[in-house]
Amino acid sequence: MTHKILVHEAGNLSNLFRARVTQSPGNTAYRYFDPLQRSWRSLTWQQTADQVAHWQAALRCENLPAGSRVGIMLCNGPHWVMFEQAALGLELVVVPLYTNDRAENIAYIIHDADIKILILDGKQHWPIIQPVCPQLSPLQRIISVTPINDAGEKRLVILNQWLPAQHTGHPLITSTVDRSTLATVVYTSGTTGKPKGVMLSHHNILWNANSGSDSIFVAAKDIFLSFLPISHMLERTVGYYIPMMIGATVAYARSIELLGEDLLTIKPTILVTVPRIFERVYNKIKAQLANKPPLASRLFDLAVAVGWQRFLKSQGKSGWQPRLLLWPLLNVLVARKIIAKLGGRLRLAVSGGAPLPADIGKTFIGLGLTISQGYGLTETSPIVCTNKLDANDPTTVGQALRDVEVKLGENDELQVRSPGVMLGYWNNPKATGEVIDNEGWFHTGDKATIIDQHIRITGRIKEILVLSNGEKISPVDIEMAIAHDPLFEQVLLIGEQRPYLSAITVLNPYQWRSLAISLGLDDRADNLNHPKVVETVLTRIRQAIIGFPGYAKVFQVYNTLEAWTVENNMITPTLKLRRAQIIEKFTCIIERMYEGH
Repeated sequence: MTHKILVHEAGNLSNLFRARVTQSPGNTAYRYFDPLQRSWRSLTWQQTADQVAHWQAALRCENLPAGSRVGIMLCNGPHWVMFEQAALGLELVVVPLYTNDRAENIAYIIHDADIKILILDGKQHWPIIQPVCPQLSPLQRIISVTPINDAGEKRLVILNQWLPAQHTGHPLITSTVDRSTLATVVYTSGTTGKPKGVMLSHHNILWNANSGSDSIFVAAKDIFLSFLPISHMLERTVGYYIPMMIGATVAYARSIELLGEDLLTIKPTILVTVPRIFERVYNKIKAQLANKPPLASRLFDLAVAVGWQRFLKSQGKSGWQPRLLLWPLLNVLVARKIIAKLGGRLRLAVSGGAPLPADIGKTFIGLGLTISQGYGLTETSPIVCTNKLDANDPTTVGQALRDVEVKLGENDELQVRSPGVMLGYWNNPKATGEVIDNEGWFHTGDKATIIDQHIRITGRIKEILVLSNGEKISPVDIEMAIAHDPLFEQVLLIGEQRPYLSAITVLNPYQWRSLAISLGLDDRADNLNHPKVVETVLTRIRQAIIGFPGYAKVFQVYNTLEAWTVENNMITPTLKLRRAQIIEKFTCIIERMYEGH
């Protein structure tokens, strides 16, 4: 019978994998889409272990000493797991790289971590790497999982040529390293400055996976659909190591664009996600309702309201009310149809990476989807807290995990002390000392409140805007509220030492076209800031943030259609705004918005 592998049973991440293979060799470990066969395929734990042993045989031929760093630049899939487990078993240190990162950042990480081997998808990533390849002197081997041809790069080899011709019979080598040994260096995509390498031990990650799984109740029969990058610690711990610890199955989505189809095919029971996915579904529902008779909207709103009341009753926050008798009918007419579009079996969505807007959370929970919102950082392996299912307050990021201490410091900064706190920053003791104090408290940089053991994040200390009148505003919450409106793809609030707030917005091209037509304009880019458009956009912004304090009003706006991307260096690979770069790009426009004030 499959059971949870405890931290002391595993000892390290390599032994966790071996223990899972030993315990459930014939169970399905992974599902993935094979583009050549054009069908979904499965791997058992034993089949995965055989592949890992095959990869280890090739990796051993590289003669890397224990502790050497190897890089993974792959999209989610079994190859990610195979290479990492092969490396961990040989006592190597894994450095994940974001597949959408800029060439200069990749080059910096390869040099800073002294990466010896890099595996990538050549078809997708070689065009990014190739221009800087001559500068990547630490690399002794570059492995491409897809065929590419570059005779000038002698370090480049195709995976099928790198792996031994003999596919079977290789022993699975398991590491014997101590639990405190460095397992991975994960570079944070900082919004300012160079990325910093977060050093995490085997125990950091094992402990976090174990404690996190206790809070969200994962079972061996669960099926995860993985689409967030494994290079991010949220997906790596919750969507990779927790399933391994429990014995659950992970299916790898083909892409964000095909996520809707994959949900219907895989029918997952657990989804690790970010609020933006819910926002997209919510906006799509609202757009569809706008084209239906008013009764459809009323039924939807009633289903959400009754479902929310049902949720509050289940949490012991409300008593029984007669309208709860309507739920079976509303469930059939409304809720079940929407949940069916998520596969129909989704029992839990773990939301992290950014705050979940209250109305979005209320909507989906009201429709019957359990959402556990949590909070964490790469430096904490990553989970600090999450909402337990029997004490779920979706307006918060939940309660601290077992063995996690939290407190509020100066400026209400959330501080954390736990077995998950990193070993430090790679090659950067100064930066380490700035965030971990002498008593072991990690200073998150996030402002928070703690009420009834539930933590609510209220903003970033360094991102607080201080108006010239002294009023302090957290821009992220307001930007998120504005972005609820499907007209806006991205929003940046301006106001530091200014008399009032302004905004720079990236409009959705389809919504912009509809708006232009409704205002009697054509959708040329030079009409984006036509007085009629500006007036309408400001009205919609003010409606979106009507619940914020009176001083948090937006008086000027500048609209564009040019998205802020990783490629143009306006956002990080984890999709956080690089505020300084955006402000620099729009300096002249910002100055014009404040002329005479």
